[in-house]
Amino acid sequence: MKKTFYSNGKLLITGEYVVLDGARALALPTKFGQNLIIEESDNNLIHWKSHDHDGSIWFEETIPFSSVIEKKQNDNLNNIKNTLIEILHEAYKINSNFITESKGYKITTELTFPKFWGLGTSSTLINNIAQWLEIDAYQLLKNSFGGSGYDLACAQNNTAIIYQLIEDRPVIETIVFHPEFTNKIYFVYLNKKQSSKEAIASYIEKQGSIEKTITIINDLTKKVSNATEAKEFAIALQKHEIEMSNVLELSTVQEALFEDFNGVIKSLGAWGGDFVLAISKENPTDYFKERGFNIIIPYSEMIL
Repeated sequence: MKKTFYSNGKLLITGEYVVLDGARALALPTKFGQNLIIEESDNNLIHWKSHDHDGSIWFEETIPFSSVIEKKQNDNLNNIKNTLIEILHEAYKINSNFITESKGYKITTELTFPKFWGLGTSSTLINNIAQWLEIDAYQLLKNSFGGSGYDLACAQNNTAIIYQLIEDRPVIETIVFHPEFTNKIYFVYLNKKQSSKEAIASYIEKQGSIEKTITIINDLTKKVSNATEAKEFAIALQKHEIEMSNVLELSTVQEALFEDFNGVIKSLGAWGGDFVLAISKENPTDYFKERGFNIIIPYSEMIL
């Protein structure tokens, strides 16, 4: 019997990096996500096939049950396979039934967005596996990838959320976020995928005393999520960029790439890659395309 599970992608609007230290963050689930399709098979093997948004296969492997049980990661050149074995091994430690009570699987994943977009290829996978095995997705994340877990909250919710870690436990508040000015918001892909793991490691290395920053970001998250006018939304985003620029000791993306942009641009998630948010009075598509950034998605086409 075939079973299918689905999880939403994500965009972190405020609180990048400092969400790890307990800051309140605004996150939005996307209309894009990932399917996980499970079919029974045999020979104590997992035949795994991952499809990109266009149907092309970007990963295909056969993994013996024994590799999952013993966490056998022999192929140093195949990091994707090793990561998958690690996730499945950690899932096995929480609930071993999917191995002990099965003869094998044919497993297929299907992204509805290009995998290089950074909308949550890993988080949607972890949440789908957790749904399949009826285990705690946050526990599986903690034991495998690590991270704040806001992306899992987006995977599981169809509305905007305020996400916070309190004593390392996720606290999720679902909110209504449909300001009238969403027709002025666009998401622009920066033409390169950013590693969340590397970005987090860099942040941890650079952070000093973060308490003051958390207070500032919490206030800005509130202002961004409650904004009723485009101008107050844009000003709060700009202040957020300046604050995080100081913490990370990096130029804002607007300073580095779009200094002459007539509006406000904010990094989303890991600085320096994936998507940025742009808010402007006029449609900025031509501006970005002239500078070689061809993926510009209006708010209405990106956000659930």
